[in-house]
Amino acid sequence: MSESHEDILASFQSITGIDLAEAIYHLEESNWNLLNAIHRVLPQDNIEQEFSTLSASHTNRNAVDEGLNNLDVESNVDEVMTVPSSPVSTFRNIYHSESSTSSNNHHTIGDHSESGSSSGISSSSSSKSPRELSFNIHLKYEIHKIKILDTSTVADLKAKIMSATSIPICRQILTGWIPNEANCTESTILRTLNLDPSNELILKDANDEDFMDEDGLETNTRANEIFTVNITRQPDGDKFSLQFPGRQKFLDVKTDVYTLTTIPVRHQVWTGWPDNITNQMTLAQSGIEPVVNVVLSRATENPSGSQPSSATSRSSDVIEVDNSDENSSDDNDFQDANDDFNEYYTDTSVAARRPIEDLITDETSDEITGSVQFVENYIARYGDPHPDFYRGSLQDALNEACYKPARDRKLLAIYLHHDGSVLIHVFCEVLLKCDSIQQTLLHNFILYGWDLTHESNKNMFLSALSACSNPTAMITVRNIPVNQLPAIVIIGKSRSTCEVLSVIHGNCGKDEMFNKLLETINMYSDQRDIEVREEDERAAREAVKFEQDVAYNESLEADRRKEEAKLQKERALANEKKRLESERQEIEAVREANRLDAERCVPVEPPADAKGITKIRVRKPTGEFILRRFTVDTKLSILFKFIESQGFPMDEYKVISSFPRRDLTTVDAAETLEHYKLCPQETVILELR
Repeated sequence: MSESHEDILASFQSITGIDLAEAIYHLEESNWNLLNAIHRVLPQDNIEQEFSTLSASHTNRNAVDEGLNNLDVESNVDEVMTVPSSPVSTFRNIYHSESSTSSNNHHTIGDHSESGSSSGISSSSSSKSPRELSFNIHLKYEIHKIKILDTSTVADLKAKIMSATSIPICRQILTGWIPNEANCTESTILRTLNLDPSNELILKDANDEDFMDEDGLETNTRANEIFTVNITRQPDGDKFSLQFPGRQKFLDVKTDVYTLTTIPVRHQVWTGWPDNITNQMTLAQSGIEPVVNVVLSRATENPSGSQPSSATSRSSDVIEVDNSDENSSDDNDFQDANDDFNEYYTDTSVAARRPIEDLITDETSDEITGSVQFVENYIARYGDPHPDFYRGSLQDALNEACYKPARDRKLLAIYLHHDGSVLIHVFCEVLLKCDSIQQTLLHNFILYGWDLTHESNKNMFLSALSACSNPTAMITVRNIPVNQLPAIVIIGKSRSTCEVLSVIHGNCGKDEMFNKLLETINMYSDQRDIEVREEDERAAREAVKFEQDVAYNESLEADRRKEEAKLQKERALANEKKRLESERQEIEAVREANRLDAERCVPVEPPADAKGITKIRVRKPTGEFILRRFTVDTKLSILFKFIESQGFPMDEYKVISSFPRRDLTTVDAAETLEHYKLCPQETVILELR
């Protein structure tokens, strides 16, 4: 029974795990034949023939079931009862499910397993119980953990890896099965590989540019070897020998040779390399011997000094650089270097310039010294006019550019130099000498320069960049290949962090570079204007807050002064009260002393039945009376002493007699009471003076 396109599409996606657009593409290319489409995506030779047989005999359900049974037994020799989880096993289940709708006599996979058992196939299966294997799949900078039973096949493992990494099975390249890697196939049962419970596998995508071929293991070993290249330069016959690691690319070799011979990479013609090499191929991948002899000449001349013929230029052992890899992005860099590049290299006097010395020597130990060396050697090498480079550490340059108020902030432009690049001289002699570019850099950027030619200087710069900026900037610089240097990395401060805004590579022209600078400036200006406005608003808020704080502080100060004045007044009153109390106590003490003296002067009161006595009644200011007997011959001063002993000093009170009324304190106190007729009894009145 036929299926609709939707059902076929759903089955195809469930088997292969690829996205909708790619699935439709493969199905349309296969005329919606599910089996053929699966073969396009999952080309497994040991299974393809089996499915072809099954497809050819699709009308014979018994033959299909027998083929599926044989396939199940063949792919699971060591363990019959397994759970099919690979794309192939999934397709087998779908095929059986499809068959069940039209035949009631088909057998399930479990039935075939039992049938296989009855035929003696299961007798060879292992009696060991399944155990779980753990795999750490290393994919570039990621690690994916996969757990699977050892009764599963390699295809089952790859299916799980596809679910975790989205890399189709047909593009998965796994290494790390040593020592069983050579005999490992899709149908290999994991138990037969004698793997440890925990395993480390390296996964590569066959579509990646850095994917190693089938000889990858050998190539990896050769990548660590040192290759010696003996070069004979024609027509002068100069000879020199260079050593490179196996991982070095041919383009890098040619670039290094350019620094020694002044022959640009695109003009180099080599004789002696193997056939079909490309710029991106490494020495290890090319298959050359550890020691190789080659001949180098310019593209416009052959070893004899005459123009090479077309036949010679096409010979298999002569490779012209600009045609070595037609699709290489590096060659496109050279071809797209525009009129400035071509015009520059037509001037042989300029092209023949050689650096007198490194812009930053390999022995440089600190960043500031390297920066000063760069500026001085750059000016000495390229002369005037030259850009205005910042001298100092990268952190100081970043502070000068980015860590200022938004209104005064600039961009940091980091010029990265490398003497091994073919673009270096045209960039410095043409682009950086352009007046409009220099003025743009001067007014909008802090320009910092560094030479990455030596690995030690590169590491020093990357460490400094990582310390003063976010890791993205360091990764960006580290990933710029030599053939794209020189480069200008532009960093700007956005909010609280500094980030890379753009990278200008060396294969651009004056107009392109100028436009890129302007685009970056405009983009950054928009962001900076927002921050300026926010800073102004924040400054206004802070000004209002400052005024409020000042008014509040003044109010607090006024309250403090009032409180201080109040406290001072209270202290003054307290002091005055204390003083008055002290004076009062002193007066009381004096009065008490006078009273006691007066009391001592008063004679003893005579008895009531004594002769010649008089009774004196003293009325106090309160109306109370004091009664005292005296002899008639007692002097008036003794009466005053008695009154003082009662607490009424004569300097404060006066004594008034009734009849006649007179102030006794004004008369002679030496006279007796009888003299003043204060007998036999008399009342005197005390009044305040």
